[in-house]
Amino acid sequence: MWAGVDEVGRGPLIGSVVAAAVVLPQRHGIGGLRDSKKLSESRRERIASVIEREALAFSLAEASASEVDQLNINQATLLAMRRAVERLSLKPWGLLVDGRHVPATRIRVGIAMVKGDDRVDAIKAASILAKVHRDRQMVALHDQYPEYGFAQHKGYPTPAHLAALKQFGLLAEHRKSFGPCRNLTGD
Repeated sequence: MWAGVDEVGRGPLIGSVVAAAVVLPQRHGIGGLRDSKKLSESRRERIASVIEREALAFSLAEASASEVDQLNINQATLLAMRRAVERLSLKPWGLLVDGRHVPATRIRVGIAMVKGDDRVDAIKAASILAKVHRDRQMVALHDQYPEYGFAQHKGYPTPAHLAALKQFGLLAEHRKSFGPCRNLTGD
C-alpha cells in the first residue's frame, strides 16, 4: 500500500506550505484526478470531496511562514510532508512523493518522482487536497485583509500583491525571508 505525497505553496509570499498524504484503494472510482494546477477551483473542490470519502486514509499538514523563514522553503516543505505522512491513520509501506526529495520518515521505501502529480493517482489526490486546503486559508486571510487581494492571487507575487505590500506593508503571515518581503524589512 502506497501513499502519495505532494505539497502546495512553495512560491507564495505569505502563509504556510501545505502538504497532503493520501492512500487510495488499489481500484478506485475517483474520476478527474489531475495535477491540482490543471483543474479549475470548482472542479478541485468537487474532486476533493470525493477523495476525502473514497481514500483509505488522508492527512494534511503544514509548515508555517515562520518555519519557512527559519528553515528555508525546501526544508519547510519536507517538514510539512513528514508531518502529513506521520498523521496518516494507515501506515503505508511506501511513499510516492512529487518532486526530487523524500521526507525523512519511518516508512521504509520512498520514491521521489519529478512530475509525479501528472503520473500517479495518489499524488494527484494529494495535490488536490493540499491545494484546496491552502486556497481556503488564503480566502480566510482575504476576509481579514481584503485590501491585499488574497482571494484572487492566493499569496503569489503578482503585481497586485506586490502593490498591496508597498501600500499596506507586511502582515505577520508574510514570509520575511522571501525577496519582496525582505526588501520591505530592509534586512
